[in-house]
Amino acid sequence: MTERATPQTEHRTTLLRGGEVHSPADPFATAMVVERGHIAWVGSEGAADSFVSGVDEVVDLEGALVTPAFTDAHVHTTATGLALTGLDLAGAASLPEALALVRAYSAAHPGDRILLGHGWDSSRWPEQRPPSRAELDGVTGGRPLYLPRIDAHSAVVSTALLDLVPDVTSLTGYHPDAPLTAAAHHAVRAAAHGAVSARQRAEAQRAARHRAASLGIGTLHECAGPEISDEEDFVSLLKLAGEEPGTRVLGYWAERVGDEKDARRVRELGAIGAAGDLFVDGSLGSHTAALDAPYADIDGDRAHTGTAHLDAAAVAAHVTACTEAGLQAGFHAIGDAAIGMVVTGVRAAAERLGLARIRAARHRVEHAEMLTPAMIAAFAELGLTASVQPAFDAAWGGEDGMYARRLGVDRARTLNPYAAMLRAGVPLAFGSDSPVTPLDPWGTVRAAAFHRTPGHGISVRAAFTAHTRGGWRAVGRDDAGTLVPGAPADYALWRTDELVVQAPDDRVSRWSTDPRSGTPGLPDLTPGRPLPVCLRTVVSGQTVFVRPNE
Repeated sequence: MTERATPQTEHRTTLLRGGEVHSPADPFATAMVVERGHIAWVGSEGAADSFVSGVDEVVDLEGALVTPAFTDAHVHTTATGLALTGLDLAGAASLPEALALVRAYSAAHPGDRILLGHGWDSSRWPEQRPPSRAELDGVTGGRPLYLPRIDAHSAVVSTALLDLVPDVTSLTGYHPDAPLTAAAHHAVRAAAHGAVSARQRAEAQRAARHRAASLGIGTLHECAGPEISDEEDFVSLLKLAGEEPGTRVLGYWAERVGDEKDARRVRELGAIGAAGDLFVDGSLGSHTAALDAPYADIDGDRAHTGTAHLDAAAVAAHVTACTEAGLQAGFHAIGDAAIGMVVTGVRAAAERLGLARIRAARHRVEHAEMLTPAMIAAFAELGLTASVQPAFDAAWGGEDGMYARRLGVDRARTLNPYAAMLRAGVPLAFGSDSPVTPLDPWGTVRAAAFHRTPGHGISVRAAFTAHTRGGWRAVGRDDAGTLVPGAPADYALWRTDELVVQAPDDRVSRWSTDPRSGTPGLPDLTPGRPLPVCLRTVVSGQTVFVRPNE
């Protein structure tokens, strides 16, 4: 890629030409002009000649693909950075391997007062069990250790960390030698995160934003709250993102709102909504998602249906207060019982305030995995955005995956029904829940298109839209996430192979590849093929990432 440039100014004008520009304004576009942080023009190579003399910079794309930058609609930024810079157990293939990684990390960080890790998943290990407290004590040298499960809804810890929380044994979710959940987990997490210094936190936040920018992600939705992080972390992240160039961060604070005073406090923190991980339930992996029928794999407790943290009345009260205050509300809900409570609560708020006001607020539900057809219809009726993570299906779906073990194969087949949601008109916004699954936008699009359950997959085009424009619509913006004149200049340049049109129905795919269809192509995401490589990421017209040696 080559360019002719003048020194960068706040209002410089850039012409990109000689590539493929993915734009609904012109499905055959090869050039684009950016001015004052917005898209000014999209069109053909021949028409681009007329702009050359009037711009500050000309970028020869050399065949690169230009797309809108991705929006990751559910991220825990500091935790992502700590995983990037710290102990990551996601790749451990067995319990002994995980313990060996902990031992090596502990030895390599003798000055750390507390050890933090992430990502273990015992459902993938031959032993099918998490490490015991005694095993952790043996590899940490007596230091505090906090190791949340990959879903972040339970954790194993060393005895030294328990000692920092004297009343932990009296809290709900405490188990003498099993992963901690609920209040006990929240208490040890607070103690562990409280030991992270301001310097460590800022380094982690920078690392996460840099990784996002290197993957063509222009915007992150930070899903914070008193039960998942803390106010200092949230405020410091928004401050850093506002002061330093890089991927944009839009913050949600998951705290219940009862009146205008509560709503004002959420806004004063810098949040755009009282949403994100406001927990109605937990997760399937930790057996804490709230179900209508019991889990299938808990020996000796065939009546276990998970944990509900809010009921329909609490949901209704939060949605009502937020709507009246002009604030977006939202919830974390995975199990069918939890999603049912959200639907019942939001409908009650609509009966009080009117359906139009509820729909206009664009309240959102995170994860929304176990949806019945009636729930899908209710999401569409109430205008609820489903903020979902297709990588969950790639990691845990299929007839031999964790979902099937937790629920049985038949119930597992109902999870993450993206095609049915789109057919019903449910707005979709895609994210990663990083560090639960990695920041990986093209991998996320691939996971949605090549769903592990037949019939649930959607076209690459629809999945791409959910991961770009869908994230902007989820925050109430309909003018962003697409390359059309007037839109914010958030875009990424990609090195990729030939562009195609992929859909679950081969007849649609064949028709759409006909040039007469006017359907812009996207990279071939067939499993096994290489994913596109990000060459450059631009946010509001400002370059925030350039791949070295490109």
